[in-house]
Amino acid sequence: MDSVEIYDTTLRDGMQREGLSPTVGDKLQIARLLDRLGVPFIEGGWPGANPKDDEFFAAARTELDLSTSTLVAFGATCRVGGDPGDDPQLNALLEAGTPVICIVGKSWDYHVTEALRTDLDEAERMVSESIAYLRSEGRRVFFDAEHFFDGYAANPTFGLRILTAAAEAGAERVVLCDTNGGTLPSAAARTVTEVRRKLPDTVLGVHFHNDGGCAVANSLAAVEAGAVQVQGCLNGYGERTGNADLCTLIPNLVLKMGIPVITEDRLATLTTVAHHVAEITNTTIDPHHPYVGAAAFAHKAGLHTSALARRPDAYEHVEPATVGNTTRMVVSELAGRSTVLAKAREFGWDMDPDTAQRVVETVKELEHRGYLFEAADGSFELLARSEQGWVQDFFHLESFRVSIAREAGNGVLAEATVKVVVDGQRNIVTREGDGPVNALDRALRAALVDHYPEVEDIELVDYRVRDLDSADGTAARVRVLIESSNGTTSWGTVGVHQNIIEASREALEAGIVVGLIRARG
Repeated sequence: MDSVEIYDTTLRDGMQREGLSPTVGDKLQIARLLDRLGVPFIEGGWPGANPKDDEFFAAARTELDLSTSTLVAFGATCRVGGDPGDDPQLNALLEAGTPVICIVGKSWDYHVTEALRTDLDEAERMVSESIAYLRSEGRRVFFDAEHFFDGYAANPTFGLRILTAAAEAGAERVVLCDTNGGTLPSAAARTVTEVRRKLPDTVLGVHFHNDGGCAVANSLAAVEAGAVQVQGCLNGYGERTGNADLCTLIPNLVLKMGIPVITEDRLATLTTVAHHVAEITNTTIDPHHPYVGAAAFAHKAGLHTSALARRPDAYEHVEPATVGNTTRMVVSELAGRSTVLAKAREFGWDMDPDTAQRVVETVKELEHRGYLFEAADGSFELLARSEQGWVQDFFHLESFRVSIAREAGNGVLAEATVKVVVDGQRNIVTREGDGPVNALDRALRAALVDHYPEVEDIELVDYRVRDLDSADGTAARVRVLIESSNGTTSWGTVGVHQNIIEASREALEAGIVVGLIRARG
């Protein structure tokens, strides 16, 4: 178990996830991040399968300088009845120039007879001769036994026959694949144990898909049963429901099982790497994702935060910093005084207990009216400041007016006028926008920019509206949540009112105030 290795297939299997289509530049950037994380093997793609992968491997020769990882090219065995030496796909693997090649072959007799439409002897020959050919060309070879777990359950004799042929032909790793993703942990452990007993000299790896929701659990069970290599994808990417998620698998191996698949200093980059890869692939990591999610170490219940204030390990199964994440205190109507005090410490404040208790009561009252502070840390900051006597003196929004008109040939136009007082000076500004909220945002910024150039750096990145009293129809109160960013940090603000524009104004104004506070220290 001390020699377990991670084989990352994000750039090949992971990119089969619906909606992902990275450029060659994207793949090179992800490969560098995986190397930074310290995974031993990076499967780059399938040379000869498409022009993008051909371009990637050509670029990798000159543009990738990997320090900890080894690049792997993936492909399949030779065709039915074919000579490996004349097989264009096998030769494309050699032309990719990687020191390691991984090829996949059938290990379920059902697929041999129904998909390949050949006999079992030919299936064994394809595996054996393909590996032998690649070995004769000086390459290290891994073999992926496709559909092995289903095939072994149906015909264990043929499954073992294929594994034996691969190992005897020179495959360094023989990888048992759960291609359909339906295996359960008990079956995974039992199968790996049996194969190890019957083929004691064969070095085994595993490759699990997550269709049954058990890919990580299966991988851990397989390691306990003796698997030496574990394949998976960052962020759980992959076809259908994905592959074994390395962002969960790696810390479980290191922190729970004591298996040093990567070093502690590299493990501390996991959250950053996961989010960087998500940004490159234009995907969003679920906030509740284990280990690397924004809410993975977020605490909302007062009982939890009270205990955490005394013992940081009371409600956290690992220290967040070990995976590059942080503890967060979420303020809501469930919060107690300890939550507010912990949140104040996050802001760098020394808040007294009496003030914290006033904040708690105010939060509970406002959330009863529809506010939501767990998603609006910026608004909570302003509330807490005000309870300590702070008064917002950046500007005063004296009044505003928003109008919407439909003009022939111009469609629907929104216009907002604001009257803002800054340093005793009254500014009246009018701006148009795509909608009433956009127009109001533009007008408010325009009124402030001469006094506070920082407002140009504050960007509205998300805008959400929820009807709080649906039974009241158009007279219902609405809650507006806005997320703002200055390019370095982000913060949420909230507004609640029967009028959606007034609720939006409240959240917009609070977002700008928080941005000015942070810009000016």
